[in-house]
Amino acid sequence: MSIKNPLPAYKDFKADVEIESPGRINLIGEHTDYNNGFVMPTAIDKKIYFKLSSNDSESLCRIYSETYNSSFEFSLEKIERSENAWENYIMGVVKEIQKLGKTLSGFDCVLKSELPIGAGISSSAALECGLASGLNELFELELSKMDIIKLSQRAEHNFVGSNCGIMDQYASVLSKKDHLILLDCESLDAEYIPTNFKGCKILLLNTKVSHSLADSEYNTRRQECEEGVRIIAEANPQVRSLRDVDEQILEKYRNKLPGKIYDRCNYVIEENNRVLKAAEAIKDEDLGKFGNLMYASHEGLQKKYEVSCRELDFLVDLSREKEFIHGSRMMGGGFGGCTINLIEADKINDFIREVDGAYFKEFGIHPEPIIVEVGPGTIINKN
Repeated sequence: MSIKNPLPAYKDFKADVEIESPGRINLIGEHTDYNNGFVMPTAIDKKIYFKLSSNDSESLCRIYSETYNSSFEFSLEKIERSENAWENYIMGVVKEIQKLGKTLSGFDCVLKSELPIGAGISSSAALECGLASGLNELFELELSKMDIIKLSQRAEHNFVGSNCGIMDQYASVLSKKDHLILLDCESLDAEYIPTNFKGCKILLLNTKVSHSLADSEYNTRRQECEEGVRIIAEANPQVRSLRDVDEQILEKYRNKLPGKIYDRCNYVIEENNRVLKAAEAIKDEDLGKFGNLMYASHEGLQKKYEVSCRELDFLVDLSREKEFIHGSRMMGGGFGGCTINLIEADKINDFIREVDGAYFKEFGIHPEPIIVEVGPGTIINKN
């Protein structure tokens, strides 16, 4: 229930617990996480900041987003979906904590965000994991970091209705500063790889578009992959996900996979291989090889998985002409959001000016440049 804000501004709020919950980038490995594949994310230095305190009530929860200048309240005894999307991430987390049998009482929460919505840097996971981490500290729930990751993912599945993989929540909570995560989304084993980008920085270019296809097509791609697995598993019961399928097995069933299903499965298998090669390239400090894998990832997303769009393709194509950009690709679910670019630091400002003019001429929109640093996961401060 939206209400007139009863809480003070963020800077004036007296908190028991403060949380810094980061967004994330994914260098390579897109749409592989929900197929039990490999990804290479990390948290960034752009965050959502939370302040939480108990309010001495049994069940009244009051939330104020300074970013949205929006407030709502709800009762722990009656949690229902809201028409305002961001509120459901909050209430979904609370609901999942209750399902674990943990006891909460009334609390106040004020938050502010540096994360642009719809840019593909996982403001939703930062919102979920930040609140879950804050409530864990505030009420001494004794949840592990992995508990927080998994309950936040379940909140998105069960309350928000987005059947996401686990990458975003994992990266938001468990990243390490100056490291990428090579994450196995089947076993949840992670290898932390030191970043040495040798004078390069990570530049995100936000297309400032979000096509209406994004949500429906995300779920469709997941269903197409699952249908491919179902067909292959009929004669191969050991196959439970595309992680269990290689190029040879897929080729054997090519004629039995209808429509676009072969292309979807083929992309995922190739992308998993690219992630593993990219990890070796980073370890070898071979940015040329790493960048080529980023471009190959984009081509697969564009042509086989078909989740790109004109705006994303335009920005990636523009980067190809530049020797000082080692790699570029779309990042996130697709149909808008950001490209991620590995660019030599001293060329960033000139390139931003050039891309702004070219993109505006083509689409009548100014893209939003976002320079990000590789940062740590959730930071908790108890007052």
